[in-house]
Amino acid sequence: MARLETRLRNLPEREAIVFMAALTERLLHNYRLFHEVSGGGDRRRVDSAMALVWEALLVPAARIDFTLQGEKLAAIEAGLDDQLAESDVSFGAQMARDATLALSTCLEALAGQRPEGALELSRLSRHGVERFIELSEGEEIEDEEGLSALIDAHPLMADERDFQQEVLERLEAPLDAPALRALKRLGRNEGVSNIGLSLDDE
Repeated sequence: MARLETRLRNLPEREAIVFMAALTERLLHNYRLFHEVSGGGDRRRVDSAMALVWEALLVPAARIDFTLQGEKLAAIEAGLDDQLAESDVSFGAQMARDATLALSTCLEALAGQRPEGALELSRLSRHGVERFIELSEGEEIEDEEGLSALIDAHPLMADERDFQQEVLERLEAPLDAPALRALKRLGRNEGVSNIGLSLDDE
């Protein structure tokens, strides 16, 4: 991961935001699933903010107030924070909060306020996968070394590494409109999130 993080730190600003947008697109499936199951949150506003991120990348001349968009998203984040403060907090709410945090980071990066956002989102997505593996399969493993080995060898973590690597490789080509649309499709990942869940699972 050290090599990956070095590459992320060295990405030009636009390429870094595209990387963030692709990861966020995939993370947002967790938010959509949470909204579908719990009825909480505001999927329409979240999807609208994500669409504006791609619009800004596809149409650099577009005039979008990303500070205002961030303020609108903050209300949704506050609602999730309230749920996370409860004793019976669900893992779904945690993953939904990660997704809105990723989207908020994209908005801040587009406003010029998050220079290391790509690295932050890379870690955020990986950590979500780690938590999911630990929750679903790691309860009986008592030592940290064994748990670390489980996580590192798990197919979901391998998929996470491959996904981030593929996004990075695609950033090496000119980021014209077709390339950006292809990265958006890659991020949508056929409706499957970074932890392997989709609305079809329900």
